[in-house]
Amino acid sequence: MINIVENRKIFYAISVIFIAISVIVLALWGLQFGIDFKGGSILEINYSVLPDLNLVSDALKPLKLNDLKISLLGSNGAVLRFRETDEATHQNIVKILAAEAEKNKIQFEERRFSSIGPTIGAELKQKSIKAIIIVLLGISLYIAWAFRKVSQPISSWRYGVVTLIALFHDLIIPIGLFAYLGRFYGVEVGANFIVALLVILGFSVHDTIVVFDRIRENLKRYSQLSFMPLVSQSIRETIIRSLNTSLTVLLTLAALYVFGGESLKYFVLALMVGIFSGTYSSIFIAAPLLVTWFNILKKN
Repeated sequence: MINIVENRKIFYAISVIFIAISVIVLALWGLQFGIDFKGGSILEINYSVLPDLNLVSDALKPLKLNDLKISLLGSNGAVLRFRETDEATHQNIVKILAAEAEKNKIQFEERRFSSIGPTIGAELKQKSIKAIIIVLLGISLYIAWAFRKVSQPISSWRYGVVTLIALFHDLIIPIGLFAYLGRFYGVEVGANFIVALLVILGFSVHDTIVVFDRIRENLKRYSQLSFMPLVSQSIRETIIRSLNTSLTVLLTLAALYVFGGESLKYFVLALMVGIFSGTYSSIFIAAPLLVTWFNILKKN
């Protein structure tokens, strides 16, 4: 097996490349926010036989709906997204769609309609950002507290800082991916994306704690070992467990991605990318960073 700690610079370089790409993509294009964050209306409809969505769009042209976007939902459904509108316009949309369906001798059903004002959307976006920041800081402080009895050769607060770096790594990569998808494929992010990011944080920190906890145990068990080989041994002892756990979760998510329908597709994709990134960082980044920090302190 490759010695991860000795070859840590290779893994650092891989992460730096992906982080740099993600930051550049995010800075250039940003995220395409859905109605959860920018306000607007969403209408889910279902047909017995799905008509041509271009015909649906043409039928609604007289209403002059701003920013109308129509996408598939399952095999016979569609989702209409447009600027915030009133109930009268909503009812007109339903009437037009029902009339078109009747003309084509197919059944039509309205499944869901919701509308969010721009003020509420902006407030929700701010709260989501605050939630992620609070979770990041809270997890880092908890790690520092949990390892408070580990003062040698690395202070407990450094475990917290390393965890924060790893979690940033795990968030920025899926965020960068969705900035790319938004720019070229029109993929929007909403409340579900924030939920996915929070789940990623929880999964990633769990994996990191497993490795850190083994380091703590081995510091007591193998006090004669220097820090670098001890960390390397701790990674070897936990890597199979981490990979097996992550692989099981990723296989489940892959099945959801393929068979779960359009509404779950991008939520699951965010989870898959984040969990893969989190597994990578917990094994190849977090623990090796402790060794790098230890070596810097040793030189000084």
